Amino acid sequence: MTADPERAGALARAFGLLGKRWNGVILGCLADGSLGYSALRRAVGVSDSVLAARLAELAAAGVVARDVDAGPPVSVRYSLTASGQALVPGLRELSRWAKAYLPDPGREVSDESRPSP
Repeated sequence: MTADPERAGALARAFGLLGKRWNGVILGCLADGSLGYSALRRAVGVSDSVLAARLAELAAAGVVARDVDAGPPVSVRYSLTASGQALVPGLRELSRWAKAYLPDPGREVSDESRPSP
């Protein structure tokens, strides 16, 4: 079997975006619906500057939409675009995999609790 350069390139692009710290978590938080900025910040647990930078990057990549309601009061909500929604099944699989194979630092996982391959 040989390596597939097209697949490797596609994965490099995907992990270039999703592998950046907090991007996957932000997308996962938005998987169940739109959130306001403050609710998203609380859910993700990052600083304003990091969250703003990551949201701008995800919006530029076309996976997150920023919707402003002029109010009053002015409110901003973030949601997944169709492209972002297409990531949800993969994000859910990654979450299941992490629960099974990457132990939570506060909890010990035994081999018996891991699913068989």
